[in-house]
Amino acid sequence: MMERKDIVLVVDDDQAVREALKFALEVEGLSVRVCGSGMEALSHPDLTQARCLILDLRMPGMDGFDLLDRMAGMRLHLPVILITAPINAAVRRRASAAGVRHVLEKPLLDGALLDSIHDVLDHPG
Repeated sequence: MMERKDIVLVVDDDQAVREALKFALEVEGLSVRVCGSGMEALSHPDLTQARCLILDLRMPGMDGFDLLDRMAGMRLHLPVILITAPINAAVRRRASAAGVRHVLEKPLLDGALLDSIHDVLDHPG
């Protein structure tokens, strides 16, 4: 268990995914906020305090890359873990160009997400 209260913001349009991630990460000692869309994330009061953003790529309206572009325009840069399926070379290139720290494929297996969160929180730079 992490035993820390770092805020992790989960942005995913799938309510079941949001709830499952919130539960699993809170069990690990994290403080989790959830948003169902990019627009909701942009207006979330804890956006600027979050230490990590777990972001679904494919969402209706504003996709994950659109959200990252909007955040960059606001000069808001958070460590990002992008979750999507399928992952291809174009997604990896665009994620790298956007400064995404980790790209994980759904369904999330084993401890890949938790390992990525540990990496982001332990090495924020």
